[in-house]
Amino acid sequence: MSKLRVLLTNNTLAARAGSELYVRDLATALLARGHTPIAYSTDLGEVAEELRLATIPAVADLSAIAEPPDIIHGQHHLDTMTALLHFPGVPCIYFCHGWLPWEEAPPRFPRIRQYVTVDYTCRDRLLYEHAIPADQIEVLLNFVDLDRFSPRPLPLPPTPQRALVFSNAASHSAYLKEVQAACDRVGITLDIIGAGAGSACAQPEQMLGKYDIVFAKGRSALEAMAVGAAVIVHDAVGTGAMVTTENFAQFRRLNFGIRTLQNPISVDGLVRELSRYDPLDAAKVSQQIRTTGGREAVVSQIIQLYEKVLSREVTLSKHGAAAESQAIAAYLHWLTPRLKQIYHYENKLVQQTNAYEAQLAQIRITNEQTEQTLALTQQHCHNIETALEHTQEQLRLTQGQLQHTHTQLQTELENLHAHLDWMKTSKFWKLRHLYMQCRQRIMLPLGRRLGAVPAKMR
Repeated sequence: MSKLRVLLTNNTLAARAGSELYVRDLATALLARGHTPIAYSTDLGEVAEELRLATIPAVADLSAIAEPPDIIHGQHHLDTMTALLHFPGVPCIYFCHGWLPWEEAPPRFPRIRQYVTVDYTCRDRLLYEHAIPADQIEVLLNFVDLDRFSPRPLPLPPTPQRALVFSNAASHSAYLKEVQAACDRVGITLDIIGAGAGSACAQPEQMLGKYDIVFAKGRSALEAMAVGAAVIVHDAVGTGAMVTTENFAQFRRLNFGIRTLQNPISVDGLVRELSRYDPLDAAKVSQQIRTTGGREAVVSQIIQLYEKVLSREVTLSKHGAAAESQAIAAYLHWLTPRLKQIYHYENKLVQQTNAYEAQLAQIRITNEQTEQTLALTQQHCHNIETALEHTQEQLRLTQGQLQHTHTQLQTELENLHAHLDWMKTSKFWKLRHLYMQCRQRIMLPLGRRLGAVPAKMR
């Protein structure tokens, strides 16, 4: 078997997500077998750094590649078509990983010799929505790196104690509240690993073995099963079921993905699935995925597909050049409405942004005016408070003066009372009192009898 230069394209090599990690695991396996993998994306990040640490080139510009690849392993149509046009004559195999994402749509191009899907849901997308002939579609079910995700050291306990939501879509939204409520009802502690919750984990293989039950889908579900956890297929779009030996084959064909997530998210439904926990059955499921879902077997099949495509003679004849031009025109025709829609949305967004900025400027002016009014009001309040303090001080002084005057008057009154008491006890007062009694009893009656009462005595 000859050693191949394989160009792997992907929409992004930034965050650790499904197709990004697929590229990483495939590239490291190809390198271990003596091939030369090269990763390409216009959006490089953490996964690209991991690849470079593993001595695998990761580029954002195809002109950095001096020697053309033998084959293009295409993922996501924009990046795949860019590679096909940059390297004329190089054949391609296109891999589809998702039912919904626009970037997963398969391009039609003469040098795309084979289409591969990671489950039968994606096969139906290619077959029934993009008219890809069935004989050009191969299904290679998703895989897990069994060396990285080794079995947990101890078997699952009879009763689950700890659960994990393992998903980049996980955030503190309604569906997480439902999971938390279900776990609370049955007495299970719940944790979250995922970029959406701000708890992304670069080495989940070190964490998964600590949990008895894992809520996950797709690749995350595969990894959790490989470690030995009981898995409930679950994500933001809906809830599936506990993976058991009974439904394993069906769910495996669907990559534990969107077609297995058809139930609405509810506390009662999640509690029902939690009640299906069976540690012995979960161990059998783990053994099944470790027997049938390992990375190395799938990588061998992928290399066989590379060699199969390369064994076909590829010549760029005049007819081939014309076919490629027509395919490019058809691709641009398909792509144009979406680009125009994006352009329309961008213009609308710019208009809304300008309107918001104008509103924000008006708000700032109003805010400045409000702040000025507030400053004047605060100054007025300060003046009032100062005047009030002055008035209160004057009042305190006046009260002091009144209290002093009251004390003086009280003293004078007491002195007058004392003087009056003294006068009542004096000889003069006694003589006056005796005189008044004589006047009333003797002098006035005598005057009346005599017929003449002096005026002063009346």
